[in-house]
Amino acid sequence: MSVYTAVTPDELEAWLARYTLGSLVELTPIAAGIENTNYFVTTDRGRFVLTLYERLPADELPFYLNLMAHLARAGVEVPAPAPDRTGALFSHLNGRPAGLVTRIDGGAVEHPHSEHCAAVGNALARLHLASQSYRPRLTNRRGPAWWRQAARAVRPFITTDQYDVLTNEVRFQTGFGKGKLPKGAIHGDLFCDNVLFDGARVAGIIDFGFAATDFFAYDLAIAVNDWCVSDGDGALDDERMYAMVRAYHATRPLTEDERAQWMSLLRAAALRFWISRLYDLYLPRPGELTHAHDPAPFERILRARVAASARPLEL
Repeated sequence: MSVYTAVTPDELEAWLARYTLGSLVELTPIAAGIENTNYFVTTDRGRFVLTLYERLPADELPFYLNLMAHLARAGVEVPAPAPDRTGALFSHLNGRPAGLVTRIDGGAVEHPHSEHCAAVGNALARLHLASQSYRPRLTNRRGPAWWRQAARAVRPFITTDQYDVLTNEVRFQTGFGKGKLPKGAIHGDLFCDNVLFDGARVAGIIDFGFAATDFFAYDLAIAVNDWCVSDGDGALDDERMYAMVRAYHATRPLTEDERAQWMSLLRAAALRFWISRLYDLYLPRPGELTHAHDPAPFERILRARVAASARPLEL
């Protein structure tokens, strides 16, 4: 959620004419994240988030936006895309595909407790249940093929030991994605900063820029690796992990195969985000107000997952 493409109030006011959302009152850039350009937009008829999609081709946008609309109709706490006068969920603004979604009141939790993790586990399970009836499919663009390419690209910037860990894990994950685990539309990036809370209640799940068709349990593993990790060494905090996983399991029961492959899924999720953070740090795009996340925490998480014993998830 950085600013790569600047938008002036006059430019936005002209673009808003295609909507029935009233006149522009305030436009504020959101200076966080790394993928797209985002602004808070207030009109005299509501509060929204404007996203200009920097990397996603326009022909993929219907997958993301229609997924959000599908989930919102199903009662999942997600921002609802705003259609324009023609019913379209996006159009071009300053050369980028752009769309508006409703702004959700709430705040992210920086240091989650077990009750937060349980609430997120339940919300993610309901998201997955709703996504089972979502028919479009989209290959995960940061899946195994990208892991291999990105690992080679960052090699000049990391130590020999780090590169060995990366390549060994890429080799270990050979065959990932070819299994028979339950799959469908996933969020793909359910970190603490992508969930807004109102007290102890999940008010909204935001930022679907990495949504794709992939394993549901992999999506859960991505969340666990961020929400349920001890400070410093990357080890799992069992209390928070079991709070999240058991709340998830109570709503969408995990299969025997998902539980058997749990440690491998945690490793895959750690690998994906360590590589992504290395790539975004050392091979960034030009942009205003941009920042890259520190890769070191996910290096520690991956090393901790590799060192842990490969045992089935017990619930």
